[in-house]
Amino acid sequence: MNILLIIVLLIVLVFIIGLFSKKSYAIQRDIIVDKPKQDVFNYLKFLKNQDHYSKWVMTDPNMKKTFTGTDGTVGFIYAWNGNKKAGEGEQEITNIVEGEKLDIEVRFVRPFAGLAQTPFTTTALSPHQTKVTWGASSTLKYPMNLMLLFMNMEKMLGKDIEISLVNMKNILEEGVITSL
Repeated sequence: MNILLIIVLLIVLVFIIGLFSKKSYAIQRDIIVDKPKQDVFNYLKFLKNQDHYSKWVMTDPNMKKTFTGTDGTVGFIYAWNGNKKAGEGEQEITNIVEGEKLDIEVRFVRPFAGLAQTPFTTTALSPHQTKVTWGASSTLKYPMNLMLLFMNMEKMLGKDIEISLVNMKNILEEGVITSL
């Protein structure tokens, strides 16, 4: 009986800690691409191009995809329904600052419901060199924020973004479509 009481108290303690722990995360990664800024931006703004560079899309080559609207424009929606690793959700272009920034809202259905902002920005370093920055941020409601106690989002998502950025760089610089 004492062991059961200790287990219950530990569980209650974790939920109490969740009330006071962080509820959001924000990360970003960048890469230098040896291409003019407008060329890079023109590639990034088409969400269907993620099929060739996004680590997450590549986790399930057989995922079902549906598209609503005109790719590369505000309001375009790329929806997916994949295996256990890929999950289900959709991403929508919510804002475009031509040649500068692409705002994307990602709405997850499974493995769990969630909402994230994943902007891309392009910055010219020279006429033929561009810095691409890809971010990801989200706020998790209680008790889902408890996951942030046990998961290092910076490390977990950061690594996937880095892989995707390298894939994108290879495509833009060398015309090579890579896989995982």
